[in-house]
Amino acid sequence: MISEVYAMGTTTGATNAQGPGGVLASLVPLILMVAIFYFLLIRPQQKKAKQHQDMLETLKKGDTVITNAGFYGVIEEVHAEYFIISFGGVSIKTLRNAVSILATEEKNTTV
Repeated sequence: MISEVYAMGTTTGATNAQGPGGVLASLVPLILMVAIFYFLLIRPQQKKAKQHQDMLETLKKGDTVITNAGFYGVIEEVHAEYFIISFGGVSIKTLRNAVSILATEEKNTTV
């Protein structure tokens, strides 16, 4: 039985054609998958996060913003870690990261 195991484990040069080129060929699909994930998922997400951070840094008093909860408000005060936003007579202290986007003037469109 042991001789059969040795016989199964031995390979000849003709059947073991993998070598250094075979290892590289088996890594190419993995490298391509990583590159695709980077360019389609990771890089756009990093770019979007940087744009959002830049937008948060440029907000000033009087800007109309939309929070993550979907509320429109006007910035009354700007502090290092939070804003005081007025929502039609009610002022609320809101973290900077809770501001989703800077609301631009919307165009009136009729359906």
